[in-house]
Amino acid sequence: MSDILVPNPQQELNLKKLELSALLEITQAINDNLPEGALYKIYRFTLLAQLQISRLTLFVHDEGWHCKVCAGTEQDFTRVPLPEQILQVKEITKMSKLQVDKKWRCFDIVIPILHNGKVLAFVMIGKIQPYYNNLDALNFVQTVSNIMLVAIENHRMARQRLVQESIRREIEIAREVQSMLFPKSLPNDTDVAIHASYIPHSSIGGDYYDFVEIDADQFLFCVADVSGKGVPASLLMSNFQAGLRTILRQNTDLSTVVSELNNLIYRNAIAEKFITTFVAIYNRRTRELSYVNAGHNAPILLHQDNTHQLLNEGCTMLGVFDVLPFLNVGRVHVPEQSIVLCYTDGLTEVFDEDEAEFGIEGTIGFLKRNRFLSSKMLHLQLLREINLYNEEATFNDDITLLSCRFK
Repeated sequence: MSDILVPNPQQELNLKKLELSALLEITQAINDNLPEGALYKIYRFTLLAQLQISRLTLFVHDEGWHCKVCAGTEQDFTRVPLPEQILQVKEITKMSKLQVDKKWRCFDIVIPILHNGKVLAFVMIGKIQPYYNNLDALNFVQTVSNIMLVAIENHRMARQRLVQESIRREIEIAREVQSMLFPKSLPNDTDVAIHASYIPHSSIGGDYYDFVEIDADQFLFCVADVSGKGVPASLLMSNFQAGLRTILRQNTDLSTVVSELNNLIYRNAIAEKFITTFVAIYNRRTRELSYVNAGHNAPILLHQDNTHQLLNEGCTMLGVFDVLPFLNVGRVHVPEQSIVLCYTDGLTEVFDEDEAEFGIEGTIGFLKRNRFLSSKMLHLQLLREINLYNEEATFNDDITLLSCRFK
């Protein structure tokens, strides 16, 4: 920059004193952890009063360019977008050298503020006192601006880290609470062997399975899937679990249980969430399985001769209607050596490279080929099978498996 006036030694000394005073004031404000608004006020006062700059504006990049300081101008630059000519400036530049609209001519100098090669802000100043109009003074404006803006950026990042840590902790607590919903143990006795696997898609899933011993003869098992994921889905599922167990203590009639669950979900669901579920009660003495399929993927009942049937009887998904429009309780006699496989749609909605779905047919075929595997190996091999179905695929949803072997 040519035609910059060179101050005499006394003027230069005075400038250095002002610079030191300004730096100390801004540094103290930063150390006091003042909010952004207070820092901008101190910055404005420092440049206008101490360097006697008559016109000033500061544009800062924060998910877009925003005017944070505007003083001494007739134009309100908080409502004016930065022109492309200014956005291209990478060093201290006279405004007269830029092809900009007349309103920007009230400023004499454009000073870019850079940090790690990235432009954080643009300072525009006008009518600086002649004896300060030198490169050192302009460099000082650049330095002060850089110190303040980097401090604000660091504070913002620190706040973001605190927010992220708070969210992470909340998710961790929700995940711990969710893990407490699942039964601690599943039966493997002379009548039945139940095994379950749960693979969440994210840190908090929306799937759920349960087992409840009703009396010496009867037990309930279920699989459920909440629409959506994350903390809201987890909270709704915890309501479902608590409601199910409370209702069972009062009534074991499946029609009543499901109707009451629907009422609970309808009253407590948020953001148009709903639940699909398969709920079944097995009687060890009569070998009868009564069940309700509430809009859920149909479990597969595989007989000893490798014939199968799908357990479809039931009602619509829970939480959509205040009163279920229809409700049927399915009943089926379970022969010896039969298997029921319950699952959520994360299992069947896996696609190969040709966009063909693994689907219910793929699941039935696998079950028929591998029915004699142990329950644990059956689950592991099924998960491996869908991985191999498309090695490039990733699971887009939670996967829950619950198998029940009837001896």
